[in-house]
Amino acid sequence: MSGKAAIVGGGVIGGGWAARFLLNGWDVAVFDPDPQAERKLGEVLENARRSLPGLGDVALPSEGQLRFCASLAEAVDGADWVQESVPERLELKHRVLAELAGHVRADTVIGSSTSGFKPSELQEGQALAGQIVVAHPFNPVYLLPLVEIVGSPANDPAFIEDACARLTALGMKPLHIRAEIDAHIADRLLEAVWREALWLVRDGIATTEEIDDAIRFGFGLRWAQMGLFETYRIAGGEAGMRHFISQFGPCLQWPWTKLMDVPELTDDLIERIAGQSDAQSGTHSIRELERIRDGNLVGMMRALALNDWGAGALQNAHDAARAQAAGLVDHVGALSDPSLPVLTLTRAVPLDWIDYNGHMTEARYLDAFAQATDRLMRMVGCDDSYIAEGGSFFTVETHIRHLDEVRAGAPITVHTRVLEGAGKKMHLWHEMQSDGRLLATGEHMLLHVDLATRRASPPAPQVAGALERLAAAHAALPLPEGAGRGVGAPR
Repeated sequence: MSGKAAIVGGGVIGGGWAARFLLNGWDVAVFDPDPQAERKLGEVLENARRSLPGLGDVALPSEGQLRFCASLAEAVDGADWVQESVPERLELKHRVLAELAGHVRADTVIGSSTSGFKPSELQEGQALAGQIVVAHPFNPVYLLPLVEIVGSPANDPAFIEDACARLTALGMKPLHIRAEIDAHIADRLLEAVWREALWLVRDGIATTEEIDDAIRFGFGLRWAQMGLFETYRIAGGEAGMRHFISQFGPCLQWPWTKLMDVPELTDDLIERIAGQSDAQSGTHSIRELERIRDGNLVGMMRALALNDWGAGALQNAHDAARAQAAGLVDHVGALSDPSLPVLTLTRAVPLDWIDYNGHMTEARYLDAFAQATDRLMRMVGCDDSYIAEGGSFFTVETHIRHLDEVRAGAPITVHTRVLEGAGKKMHLWHEMQSDGRLLATGEHMLLHVDLATRRASPPAPQVAGALERLAAAHAALPLPEGAGRGVGAPR
């Protein structure tokens, strides 16, 4: 799913929205009267291009077209989605939303990034009230998947459902909030922690760094994967949540927090917080902190993907949809032309695949070829269910030639040929490319194995038949240069 997005306000959040749409193949038009808007958004895009392509295991679509417009009407013309990200002043948002009338289609979603206003407040007096929804994201928008979707009785439920579907296609997690409430859900939780943190600094209990350490070395790691209630369910032990509440519920009556009070933000308190924050993080620029943050987020979400959990499970589902769109198939019968080398991998080089030389480390070439082998195995029927029944292929020999270097964020593809597929053998030839450059070749010999005995055995007839058909189709291709070559032999 792609289209045109109009971004109204190109600051940190608007720029993040622009990156999320643009890198997922949408054309993006931006309107922001700030003379520095193009530079600021360009810096956000630079970070997004560095990190987002490597988050998943399937290549992003071709990047859309970006343009900056001189007027709001020009930016929103023909837009499928308009995202308003102007400052949090209701009168300003009303003025911008009113100006959209007569310039957008009846099916255009008008999302507001507001973190506090309710949709009914935004819709008040608006001719396009039924098209206006809260679409509140989290920074960085191009990486963090959550977006709170809030509508009002003015919005048709089908319109809300369509808006959520469009966001899901962008790899996001739309959380439809059923009832209007100030600050929605997530910011209300954040505000409670923020308020308590201000008291701890004001009363001299902790510094800004100590408070951040309490979160990032402790419960923050648990929250990142399981949230609040599932974390506490585990804390209740075998007896579960009921035991946890009965054990820790009474402490809610104790004066542990000051959530009903707000410390006065005096000049002294503001200076104390700012000074501690400078001491904590001042050695890094904001751009450096953003890159560090993005690298950490990608690493955490990729780790979650290994267990198909939380944000990682969401990314896996998004990868599966992108894989289908990119032409990757899971069975031989779906190939449009089985006589050609098979596309078995399309992705970008993630940040954690880069070594001290600034390019993809040698182990990751093997990783990429292993992923390509896994897909070829699935295509011939050696899938999860087949392996669960006791059959699989084991690699017995590998030869990789490293022909060119590739850096983080670069797109790579692997095309695979079956050089031999008879009896117990599966002899594969992989070629990895990036933008037409041959980066590496991988030659792999695998044997079919009975997992019960751990010994070589003939594959099941359906697997053997699919593999033989693919090998026969590839037999007409010329032998690839380098096939069978020994290590160190002249090219």
